[in-house]
Amino acid sequence: MVYSDYTGYPFPTAPPVDPFAKIRVDDCGKTKGCFRYGKPGCNAETCDYFLSYRRIGADVEFELSADTDGWVAVGFSSDKKMGGDDVMACVHDDNGRVRIQHFYNVGQWAKEIQRNPARDEEGVFENNRVTCRFKRPVYVPREETIVDLHLSWYYLFAWGPAIQGSITRHDIDSPPVSERVVSIYKYEDIFMPSAAYQTFSSPFCLLLIVALTFYLLMGTP
Repeated sequence: MVYSDYTGYPFPTAPPVDPFAKIRVDDCGKTKGCFRYGKPGCNAETCDYFLSYRRIGADVEFELSADTDGWVAVGFSSDKKMGGDDVMACVHDDNGRVRIQHFYNVGQWAKEIQRNPARDEEGVFENNRVTCRFKRPVYVPREETIVDLHLSWYYLFAWGPAIQGSITRHDIDSPPVSERVVSIYKYEDIFMPSAAYQTFSSPFCLLLIVALTFYLLMGTP
């Protein structure tokens, strides 16, 4: 999601009206689904990006957290590409508050939509992290900018800086996306290593390491 390029902006920290209950990761894969992006073994307070979801009656509760002083978001998409996506973002404004906003991706740009399906919103900025929790209905009247969550969608994960409460370009060129469509009726705990931990994780890299090791052990003729 893009508004403008920006490298950093100092924001004040304001305490939430009520204490923000910490995100529980021991429930991941049991009573809620989770996505973790970052260092192996990271949690909601240490992952580069964290998202959880769980059904509560007619709603889905989402919890988001990212290592940023600006915004953290999740997009619901019919494919793995940005564009034509329903996006919920938690934005740290210049008053130190975290607000939940609704956007619709038009190509690489995020357009704010005034109709916001979020409720029971809460958020906090502390330890240089934006963290939030909100609910939105599982079913909604048919509308282009708001998807029905009872259907399965690819989840797009993004975060980045903000200028006076307006989101700017996300922190990485190719933000992570769920490997397959996500169903709110299935709870998994999925870890996605960030780029720094992906170097030797692919099958090609492992085969290359094996080949090089064999070559070095055998020597050259």
